[in-house]
Amino acid sequence: MANYFTRSLEPILKKAAAQFPAVVLTGPRQSGKTTLLQHLFRRHYRYVSLELPDVRASAEVDPRTFLEMNPPPVIFDEVHHAPGILPYIKEKIDANRQRKGQFLLSGSQNLLLMEKVTESLAGRAAILRLFPLSRREAEGRTRLFLPWESVSRSPVETRFIYGELWKSFLRGWYPELIANPILDANLWYGSYIQTYLERDVRTLRQIGDLSQFQNFLRVLAARSGQLLNLTDVARDLGIAVNTAKAWLSVLEATYQVIVLRPYFANVGKRLVKTPKIYFTDVGILCYLAGLEDPDHAASGPMGGAILETAVLSEIVKSLTHRGIDPQIYFWRTMAGTEVDFVVVTERGLVPIEVKLSATPRPAMASAIKTFQKDLGDKALPGYVVHPGDMTLPLGQGVTAIPFAML
Repeated sequence: MANYFTRSLEPILKKAAAQFPAVVLTGPRQSGKTTLLQHLFRRHYRYVSLELPDVRASAEVDPRTFLEMNPPPVIFDEVHHAPGILPYIKEKIDANRQRKGQFLLSGSQNLLLMEKVTESLAGRAAILRLFPLSRREAEGRTRLFLPWESVSRSPVETRFIYGELWKSFLRGWYPELIANPILDANLWYGSYIQTYLERDVRTLRQIGDLSQFQNFLRVLAARSGQLLNLTDVARDLGIAVNTAKAWLSVLEATYQVIVLRPYFANVGKRLVKTPKIYFTDVGILCYLAGLEDPDHAASGPMGGAILETAVLSEIVKSLTHRGIDPQIYFWRTMAGTEVDFVVVTERGLVPIEVKLSATPRPAMASAIKTFQKDLGDKALPGYVVHPGDMTLPLGQGVTAIPFAML
């Protein structure tokens, strides 16, 4: 398959297909789900796209006959278009529960799909997620681990041209854009957003004014990395707060945004405090913010938010694509001291600060040291991630690392 990028999820996906009767692969539109499934399974599996209107109609009108005509092993792509077939897939599975890898299902809508999967395929399906390419995947470094993981021992090439890093942020990490360098990123994202609005948003919510929803996207982009006050957002757009909440749930359900909540030792508190908003892909963030020039992106008012988005995205993708459900928060004291990201691991909490300066200084470690003091034994060594190429200690328990090490 031309221009195929090896994905870190491949061994997890193959293992799931060998252990479960069904596998559900979700993730944002155009993240490479179809390509991945066909690359791994096309020799032995029939492929059926439910995005095609006639195929979808056949599945909805007479699901039993449809499944008889498309017996396992089979890939049903874009299954969220015909969720009514899931109970009938359950019926097929239960008739031969011991047979593994019967159905491979993909979809880009989490909310609708997960509800139907929970109802119909509980205990019968492994559920995996695929995001756009990680930087590692784009560079063929799929076997490397994150800096704080004990298995990370391999040296990493971290030298790069500073301007190239910001160009990559503007372009983002969707496979089609990486595979085709001559594609105009602005045109691609414009088309992506329009398709997303027409096919995904309309399906999940009865939104009459899609242009207003697009304005909502742009307002969120301007607030990326900030505390998210939906009352303010709703007031700025002239919509009800409940509408803003519903629209945000659509963005989460279609994997376009990550809502980051504050870390508290008391889990209950975590759910009632103000969250932060980030976009899943840094390229979409830059497009919605109207940024086209790398220098402007790096030095402008959104530079910090762009780098934070890139860092969070890489961590989420690295963990998710290894079958690990990422638990990531931010930490903020009443006095205003803040750590950008707190990654929950089996061994403890990894604090991460993101700094726009390519020249790390000990003062950049102050928030992490406060976190480590407050959290005591729960806190692990922390990291300051920056866009330069230097790795150096910033004091006991804090190391500055380049973005390229993620």
